[in-house]
Amino acid sequence: MSIGKRPALYDVIQSDSGSAEACQALIERHRPDAATLVDFGCGTGDMRTVRLWRRVEAVTCLGNSLAYVHDNDDISRVFNTFAAHARPGALLVLCSPVSPVIRPEPTSAVVETPDGPAKVTIGYEWDLRTQINTRHRHWMLASGDEAGDEIRRRVLFPRELERYASGAGFEIVDMVGESGSGLIGPIAHTVARCTQ
Repeated sequence: MSIGKRPALYDVIQSDSGSAEACQALIERHRPDAATLVDFGCGTGDMRTVRLWRRVEAVTCLGNSLAYVHDNDDISRVFNTFAAHARPGALLVLCSPVSPVIRPEPTSAVVETPDGPAKVTIGYEWDLRTQINTRHRHWMLASGDEAGDEIRRRVLFPRELERYASGAGFEIVDMVGESGSGLIGPIAHTVARCTQ
């Protein structure tokens, strides 16, 4: 059974994300006067083509949403969508993998869920040519049931993010890891300013 068929389990494993708080802090640091915002990582439609026909002061794409776009041309289209919604001087804040997670052996942990403790085993694969990092999770639930999922994310290295941003009229102003300082770890928050 997939994780998607178990909403309570999905909520538990997603509840520790600090992405929204990090995004808010970055906006407050780089554009404290931003009064309008649109987030393209929240199910607003096809990020490659959606047009809301309004421009805002902050554009965000959180939850690693950009990592689910794997094709180079499609990534360019997504950045064009960001630009189509950004006022001059607007901020773009992204949360995205900037390096792969590579572990030679799977790791296991026990996670508390509403139904009792669950053991999760996580393994990773890295395809250098496609820059796809695949995470495999297998859950042994307290009920004896099993669940699993596979997540394929495109890793965009920092210089690639700069190139895609620049091509759409943005200039990178900050890039920090999940800790909020320095570019350490596989996930980064990237902040760019619209120059057009």
